[in-house]
Amino acid sequence: MKKGLFLIVLVLFSGFIPSAQEIMTAGRYLDQVSERYASIRTYSARINIVSGGTSMAGTVYAMMPNFLRIDFSYPAEQVILYDGETLQIYLPGERAILNQAASKQGGANIATARGLNLLKRNYVPAFVVGPAPVPIEPGSGEMVVKLKLARRSTGEGFTEIIMDISPDTQLIRRITGKTINDTTVRFDFSGVSLNTGIPERLFIFESPPASNMYNNFLLRGTD
Repeated sequence: MKKGLFLIVLVLFSGFIPSAQEIMTAGRYLDQVSERYASIRTYSARINIVSGGTSMAGTVYAMMPNFLRIDFSYPAEQVILYDGETLQIYLPGERAILNQAASKQGGANIATARGLNLLKRNYVPAFVVGPAPVPIEPGSGEMVVKLKLARRSTGEGFTEIIMDISPDTQLIRRITGKTINDTTVRFDFSGVSLNTGIPERLFIFESPPASNMYNNFLLRGTD
């Protein structure tokens, strides 16, 4: 009789008992962030990059799934452009345009649904503290959810990645990666604007006059 009463009470009040499926894991949270980015058509934001002792700043534009452009204010007039097939870097000081054919597998930007899916395959996610928001850095009033991604194999360029995610929007606020050379690279995103109708022609780079072209500057192409 007592066992039967217990089962009835358990059934009646089971809606108030959290199931194991409702526990937020780091993998599930990363899935939610990826789903959020999958709903975005166009994205723009201010970007600041710090790598070792070098700093860069500019505006990043993305049109899903493949287009990416960064117009730098520092270094002034420098441009990075990716159109899904070719990576282009314009270096105004050298009057040089660097072109590199990029595979569709390797060209995805981290801060896109496609890039996040690649991260899920190549890295193991875990919460730095837990699923609850914490300050983005000591003493800051800005709260984020912190994920730590550890690489599955030695073939990945970053040994670990810390991803700071805004809890209200589930958009990436900061990405900090540690390279195999123990160099820290940090990307900060702010002033994000979504689905504002960025024209596709923005991702066509018009070469300045008298620019020198250098093809396949990263890898020598193979037939």
